[in-house]
Amino acid sequence: MKHPAGTPAPRSRHVPRAAGHLSPLLAVCTGYFMVILDVTAINVAVPVIGRELSASLTAVQWVTNSYTLAFAALLLTGGALGDRLGHRRIFCTGVGVFSAASAACGLAPDVVLLTLARIAEGAGAALIVPGSLALLREAYRSPAEGSRAFGLWGSMAGIAASAGPLIGGLLVNTLGWRWVFFVNVPIGALCILLVLRHVPASARRPDRSLDWPAQLALVALVTLLTTALNEAGRVGWTAPLVLGSAGLCLVACALFVLREHLARRPALPLSLLAMRSVSGGAAIGLLFNFAFYGMVFTASLYFQHARGLSALRTGLALFPAVAMSMFASALSGRLARRTGHRPLVLTGMVTGAAGLAGWAAAGQDPAYLLLLAPMMAAGFGTSFALTGTTATVMSAAPDTHTGTASALFNTTRQIGSAAGVALGGSLLASSTDFTEGIRLSLSIGAAAYLLAALLAFFCVPRAPLAAG
Repeated sequence: MKHPAGTPAPRSRHVPRAAGHLSPLLAVCTGYFMVILDVTAINVAVPVIGRELSASLTAVQWVTNSYTLAFAALLLTGGALGDRLGHRRIFCTGVGVFSAASAACGLAPDVVLLTLARIAEGAGAALIVPGSLALLREAYRSPAEGSRAFGLWGSMAGIAASAGPLIGGLLVNTLGWRWVFFVNVPIGALCILLVLRHVPASARRPDRSLDWPAQLALVALVTLLTTALNEAGRVGWTAPLVLGSAGLCLVACALFVLREHLARRPALPLSLLAMRSVSGGAAIGLLFNFAFYGMVFTASLYFQHARGLSALRTGLALFPAVAMSMFASALSGRLARRTGHRPLVLTGMVTGAAGLAGWAAAGQDPAYLLLLAPMMAAGFGTSFALTGTTATVMSAAPDTHTGTASALFNTTRQIGSAAGVALGGSLLASSTDFTEGIRLSLSIGAAAYLLAALLAFFCVPRAPLAAG
């Protein structure tokens, strides 16, 4: 891959010699595991948190979405800081912030302080995730090794997503919901030790600017979007707060694009967005996260509120959906070398759409066994597409902007997660029939999967990766 000027991109002199060694991968994925575990474990805990802290459904949505909001809004800054100061340093800083914030979440006496601590958690995650992909890109340089590494990275997400509801439900039923957060502290300490021991320091690029005006515009964009979707269920879709937030969100989006167009050193170069594989992959990530995490959140509320299941039994009910993630990521990583990524992303998105449409069509109060295949299809389809979408974005990005490309991809994914949770919660809150709210939310998710499949047809390369 070359720079725009045509000169080869400089390789970091810190790239490990034994690129095929698993130690850097395992060290980096420990931090990523912690981030994803927190995302899925919280879903089975939020109804209990709402009861114990006397919080409304909207307040519970903010407990979930405050994390995702900060995560999405600060990912570009995390990527730029990693490019500027070294990805290993920023990655370890993020793990430290995340662990300290998790302890604060566990100690929070009310929903307001819990929400603030969740924001700090999201800020830590925003430093972890861009660094995780950039460190893997540095450690595993060949296309074949990169495909395997990204596949295992996606599998780690699947393992964490699978373990999250079960661990969350077990902790809530035994030690209490606060231990859903306390469990992150020892994982974070282990991660820092592994990274410092097995991952060499990254090259620094002091010329990379942070572009604070663009960052502020992005924070405003994500905050206003989340506010509009979250509050709609409480005050109504036509309330001034909702319409005003939606309008200002569009203004913030326009200001962000204008700033990046005028900036001498933009945080997100528009030339990067002009790459179809990068911008298309980012949009696909937004759509499948919107569909999948919206489903997980609303399904958790459905099982606990409509069916009266405990947190642990809810975790067990959700387990087949998220367990498929682990299998699908590993399978797609292996198949990609022979088929290329486009068939896998297309297959995953169509499978996910069929799953959510199947649940939506299952009727009033369907038997759990009728929901099992739809949930598994959504989990399989999302993770089956994740590896190919990740590799598409990261392979297309120039070496000088791997952190930025990673941040862009994960920013759009987290915006999708926040939007899916917020819209699903608002549809449930505004619906007179809980089951009808679930079915409408899942129908919208199925449409999002189909739109992602259409984008994949045009944006994901057809050719398989070259053998490394």
